[in-house]
Amino acid sequence: MDSSTPHSATEPANPGAQKAQPLAAQDPAKVDILIRHPDFLLCHKPAGMSFHREAGTPGFMDAVRELADGELNPVHRLDRITSGLVLVARGADAARQFGALFESRAIAKYYVALSDRKPARKQGTTAGGMAPGRGGNWRLTREADQHAVTQFFSYGLGQGLRLYLLRPLTGRTHQLRVAMKSLGAPILGDARYGGAPADRGYLHAWQLAFDWQGQRHAYALAPQQGEQFASATTLLTQISPEALHWPSRPETPRG
Repeated sequence: MDSSTPHSATEPANPGAQKAQPLAAQDPAKVDILIRHPDFLLCHKPAGMSFHREAGTPGFMDAVRELADGELNPVHRLDRITSGLVLVARGADAARQFGALFESRAIAKYYVALSDRKPARKQGTTAGGMAPGRGGNWRLTREADQHAVTQFFSYGLGQGLRLYLLRPLTGRTHQLRVAMKSLGAPILGDARYGGAPADRGYLHAWQLAFDWQGQRHAYALAPQQGEQFASATTLLTQISPEALHWPSRPETPRG
């Protein structure tokens, strides 16, 4: 199921929306804690790192636990190819509250991706069921099971590249990578889903925004890894995701 609206990808629907606080990792190749709050940590995950320990090799959460004490619970996760912001709850109570916020879509997540293919549509919504395929891949279906919804805008960068601003409204495995493939524009460097070869998989968790204890939190971490992301640097400073008029949200089907 797909839907789209004709609004401009730069037209602000909410000009008064809070701008995200810009952050930067000290070393883009290493895990970094960017914000330390009594109830949560906001961390940078580098591209090419597994989220959890695999075959004895430490993962992202192992590195976080070396940098901070106490009970630490990630409230979402990123694929190995994906870099960017990860929210980690401090303590079981905070983890439950953040889990509820994610479940109710009260936490806005914005990703950016690059592709060297033109999409079937320049903006809109992709929606459908997620089903496992061969070799650990996933595919989009017309079924209600594991329903996944992703809103997107795309922008031309020149030299055959396009930037995609992605807003997942659900949190399925490989959701954004499958959504991009379904648009005919697999992510640059994402060999699993047909992307052209590159120095990395060009998917980055760019911004997070949420309300916590009566205060609005909005953070942005521009991509710091990958030669091709340099072409999007100026454009990203001109986009405020919270202020955009996003495509319509289809209702989740009942299976």
